[in-house]
Amino acid sequence: MNNHPVIVDIVRTPMGRGKAGGQLTDIHPVDMLSQTLAALVSRNDLDPGLVDDVIVGCVTQAAEQSFTPGRIAWLAAGFPQHVPSTTVERKCGSSQQALQFAAQAIAVGDCDIVVAAGVESMSRAPMGSARMGKDPFGPAFAARFPDGLVPQGIAAELIAARWGIGREEMDIYSAESHRRAAAVHEAGGFDDEIIPVRVGDRIVGADETIRPGTDPAALAGLKPAFQHPDYERRFPEISWRITAGNSSQISDGAAAALLMSERSAVRLGLRPRARFVAHHVCGDDPLLMLTAPIPATRRVLAKAGLSIGDIDHVEVNEAFASVPLAWRRDLDADPARLNPRGGAIALGHPLGASGIRLMATMLNGLEQSGGRYGLETMCEAGGMANATIIERC
Repeated sequence: MNNHPVIVDIVRTPMGRGKAGGQLTDIHPVDMLSQTLAALVSRNDLDPGLVDDVIVGCVTQAAEQSFTPGRIAWLAAGFPQHVPSTTVERKCGSSQQALQFAAQAIAVGDCDIVVAAGVESMSRAPMGSARMGKDPFGPAFAARFPDGLVPQGIAAELIAARWGIGREEMDIYSAESHRRAAAVHEAGGFDDEIIPVRVGDRIVGADETIRPGTDPAALAGLKPAFQHPDYERRFPEISWRITAGNSSQISDGAAAALLMSERSAVRLGLRPRARFVAHHVCGDDPLLMLTAPIPATRRVLAKAGLSIGDIDHVEVNEAFASVPLAWRRDLDADPARLNPRGGAIALGHPLGASGIRLMATMLNGLEQSGGRYGLETMCEAGGMANATIIERC
């Protein structure tokens, strides 16, 4: 046995709509994460004092998410004070990066047992609220990019234009995301990954983001979400195809994974569910912003000595429908293996929690289908992407 990192267990909360009235709006994000950590530890009958570190992805580190949320959530769960925590922010890939950092710490022998987690309450800490009206770029960046960057929705429009992805194709894809997620939900396929959350006197146990009756005809009636005269002048090639219906849903949620060395898993009598094969992170054009999953995928496959045909289950975060569709076109990937349980269009995108949410969905999907290899990749603001390949044990 060695220090090879494995995933012993992985869980997530149900997804809540990240707006007033959403099913997780009334729970503090620290309490949401605390319940997630407690469920993970309890499911595995683990002594929490054995955990070496808690690495938590969170994008909007402001207001209720401002005080190292993993540390506060760990203490709120009643767990030992000697276990530390840190917060990772790599935009939408924050908790996927937390997974990679945890795996790296175990592989080099710095840690034996690490909890990687993610949390985002977009209803209570709205996206962009950490800026407080300030410029996050500065003059040196502006000198290099005098025209500035663009909102992610505009980047999604530019990708649709460059890859020739039409509105109808995106709406069909988006309706299929809801159909797939609804089918998995109805079959109980999410039961192993979702842990119930107590919100006041209620128990929340299922995703509220899935809309089973979604069809392309209904989506076709939605107006473009990002059309603006300034961008019409700057980018005449855009045909304005991105809508609320073919974009990810603003959401609340948390997720957590228990990682350890194979040696520690054997010592504790725990069964590894997956091992890490390879991971990679890279940057790409910051204007297109959402294209980095393509080079990240090519590089992680090369590291692993695999081809895209070897991968049984792929999770490409559905930030916007144009992102996985461009990825699929560039990689010539099998549509049936891409987000086969639905993606963020149906299940939501609670920024800092999404990386581990995707991993939970992928690992459970591999176990239920009998697949061997899974690949997860996530586009990130600023033109970055993480990519991770796992092998089901």
